[in-house]
Amino acid sequence: PAGIAAAVAAARAGASVQLIEVAGCLGGVWTAGLLTKILDAENKAGIMPELLQKFTAQGSAVANQTGGTVYDPEIAKLVLEEVCLEAGVKIRLHTRLVGAVTDSNRRIVAVVTESKSGREAWLAERFVDCSGDGDLAAHAGCRFDLGVDENCECQPMSMLALLTGIDADAVRPYIRETAPSAKRLLLKLMEQHGLSPSYRAPTLRHLHSDIFSIMTNHEYGVSAFDANGISAATVRARREIHDLVNGLRSIGGPWKNIAVVATAEQIGIREGRRIRGRYQITAEDLAKGLKHEQSVCTVKFPIDVHALNAHGNKEINREFKNGGHQPYDIPYPALVAADVDGLLLAGRCISGDFIAHSSYRVTGNSVPMGEAAGLAAAVSFQKRV
Repeated sequence: PAGIAAAVAAARAGASVQLIEVAGCLGGVWTAGLLTKILDAENKAGIMPELLQKFTAQGSAVANQTGGTVYDPEIAKLVLEEVCLEAGVKIRLHTRLVGAVTDSNRRIVAVVTESKSGREAWLAERFVDCSGDGDLAAHAGCRFDLGVDENCECQPMSMLALLTGIDADAVRPYIRETAPSAKRLLLKLMEQHGLSPSYRAPTLRHLHSDIFSIMTNHEYGVSAFDANGISAATVRARREIHDLVNGLRSIGGPWKNIAVVATAEQIGIREGRRIRGRYQITAEDLAKGLKHEQSVCTVKFPIDVHALNAHGNKEINREFKNGGHQPYDIPYPALVAADVDGLLLAGRCISGDFIAHSSYRVTGNSVPMGEAAGLAAAVSFQKRV
């Protein structure tokens, strides 16, 4: 989501923009990840409300009722492509970043990719890393932080899925957006029938007609840049989703025809590298409600650390909430890489500590970060600064 906003903002500001995407669609966790819910989007200006309006206009009654924050990933794929093309953004899909080239002044001058077209180098005046995991910054030699402490213990990953074969009215008490106790009731139903989801707050969302999304999986202790670990987590998560859906089907009643439509192409990653920037957002900033003269956006989402391991409640680690939090600003310098020039960051890979990251990481904040980074990339080049 950060990458869409960065590309569109830079193109609208007059820059020539190449957007490079590893998946077969734009949007990252919104689309390839089947997220279906955008958090902390309601108080934002700029590109975020523009996208929400388009998700609403082209979406279902549910999208309309939620102001586009509950959306259909297929609609999102189409909208994001249209918005980028209208802005003049050049789109390259199915292409993976594999390296970066810096000059003697520590400025990035090119990125290296692999695709069906082979190995390619892409030269530009400015680069924006919206990879989520800070992949470009790491290739360029930037320092980064990871996890809660020196053990690099990170938040768990979660695979999402789309379901069908349920009537919304028949399962209304279990639907997150229309029933306050939905998560607790769905967990109770599962446990009563011998099902034990790895995420203890299973979340069922109604998207449209008889299509739903579900998130009820945690994969613990997996690094965002360990391909073997992510592969194993993906296989485990997909197996768990099918086992849980099969278990729900065996309950009968309104669940008797439930089926998996799709599991996410990309497992949902909450936490990867936090790249060192010219400002680091901290838990103290959240506690005091930081106000910054170079604010990119204001974050209202709470501290949200999912359980770090399979012990305890397997839901949210409440011990990290002790410092509290108020609405706070994302400062622009947190989007500027500290160790190389010509590189901006947007999304969850910006500069912050573990606790702050658990709040600003949600996608409603990624979009204004991307918009600011894209605009700064274009304007800084135009002004030669």
